[in-house]
Amino acid sequence: MSANTEAIDMARIAALAADEKLATEVVVLDVSEQLVITDCFVIASATNERQVNSIVENIEDRLREAGHKPVRREGTREGRWALLDYADIVVHVQHDEERNFYALDRLWKDCPTVEVEGLGQNRLGPADANTVFETDTVSEPDAQDPSL
Repeated sequence: MSANTEAIDMARIAALAADEKLATEVVVLDVSEQLVITDCFVIASATNERQVNSIVENIEDRLREAGHKPVRREGTREGRWALLDYADIVVHVQHDEERNFYALDRLWKDCPTVEVEGLGQNRLGPADANTVFETDTVSEPDAQDPSL
């Protein structure tokens, strides 16, 4: 038995919403073979508490737009490890330190990952960043302008 289609669709929405807010190491795991209480885990990381909360808010907004409401949410006040329970999926947004310490990926390593098309496309790579800066021009201050 694998995750149901609705759970996979919800997980993809959540993963892409996390990615929009520059979450790192976003992964969707199909835990349906191991757990009867949920089908998918979405795990994402952030470098600070503010980003954890921003990611959580965006995930909630995107899933609400798709007609889904969390059954339970925990840890959002602290901003270190937020858990959003949507019954069919459970979303974990963790500070990098918590992600490394608790290692959910390693704990659930036997579960298959669900591919999410478009994940990681919100980031500029080194070549893209250079292109952006190469096209920017810096104007020199006008020596004749007395306000400078």
